[in-house]
Amino acid sequence: MSPRDAIMTKIRGALAAGHSDEARRKAVESRLSRPPKGVIPARGQLDDDARVELFCEMARRVTASVVRVRSHDRVPKAISEYLRAKNLPSSIRIGDDRRLKSMPWDKFGSLEVRRGPSDGFDETGVSHALAGIAETGTVALASGKDNPTTINFLPEHHIVVVDAKDISGDLESVMGRVRKKFGKGEMPRTLNLITGPSRSGDIEQKIILGAHGPRAVHVIVVG
Repeated sequence: MSPRDAIMTKIRGALAAGHSDEARRKAVESRLSRPPKGVIPARGQLDDDARVELFCEMARRVTASVVRVRSHDRVPKAISEYLRAKNLPSSIRIGDDRRLKSMPWDKFGSLEVRRGPSDGFDETGVSHALAGIAETGTVALASGKDNPTTINFLPEHHIVVVDAKDISGDLESVMGRVRKKFGKGEMPRTLNLITGPSRSGDIEQKIILGAHGPRAVHVIVVG
């Protein structure tokens, strides 16, 4: 018996598992077909209005700024106001997300809208989140041409648009939504869970913003 076989035999014995590959395959298929849920904190289990309010509160706690607008057609104005308040160039980078593309950018002639992945020279990137997590103020962003991952990390300022109806109470609910959107057994190549701007305390335990990504995260909640 090889060392590997000996180790695997001990593991099977400890788990009371048999040697049948077919039995193990069925166990895996059963788990994947009915994903188990762990203990879900009560904090995010609220009605719709309270859940969105909790999301906004938790996002602010992690140094993200948050504004709310009634509809998608008011997002360009909110973005222009943010750029002006931060004294940033009137230019943004967006992907091919249909919700972002349908917004009335032409009403703000001074605002330059660049499309496609960031080349690293954009001051401000705009993404549309797949979902929000109320209990932590986190936004979930799936990679792809609609919302390129480069926009999440390369610009100094990251503006994230999220629909109020897509804000769930907990991470488990969001993962269920990902499974439903992409299909059973499928996942986007990358799923970024972003909680506030990038930060690090590696150097002398001093918090530095923008260490591995954007220095500022601005969330626009629609609805």
